[in-house]
Amino acid sequence: MSKAKYQLDDFLALLDNGYKDFVITVHELLMQEGYKLKIQSTKLYGLHISYSQPKIKVVKGIIVYFIIQNSKLMIRINADNHARYPDVLNRLPENILSQTDKSSDCMKAAGPQKCWQGCIGYDFHIGDKRYLKCITNCFMLDVNSENFLFLLEMIKCELKERYDSH
Repeated sequence: MSKAKYQLDDFLALLDNGYKDFVITVHELLMQEGYKLKIQSTKLYGLHISYSQPKIKVVKGIIVYFIIQNSKLMIRINADNHARYPDVLNRLPENILSQTDKSSDCMKAAGPQKCWQGCIGYDFHIGDKRYLKCITNCFMLDVNSENFLFLLEMIKCELKERYDSH
């Protein structure tokens, strides 16, 4: 039995109209930068999409995942270069900051054998507070109209830093 081939329109059809423009904007931005789109169905998330850098087959190449969880759109930004845009992190809107606060702490910080070998976790400051967070869910955030612009800014910063570092 072959796997079903999904298109962006299949994912968009699952979304409330309020999310579609944001997803299309992010999609166009990442496609312009040469990222590859992957749409798949899993038991955990149902239909979800991810964007990865060409020729990088590991998770490090992925910049954004979109998933639908409990009828809400969620985004996970792999912010590997977060240290290069602290001004953006210091302007986190309260709703994103509270989600970041609630995300899992980095297990690798507690002991090197507690996580996968390539994990480095996220270590950053916002104001005087230090965050040692798991890369898997630190920036796994609800998408809503209040944070569209901030999320887009964060993605653009990550794109710029990934491009500059190669």
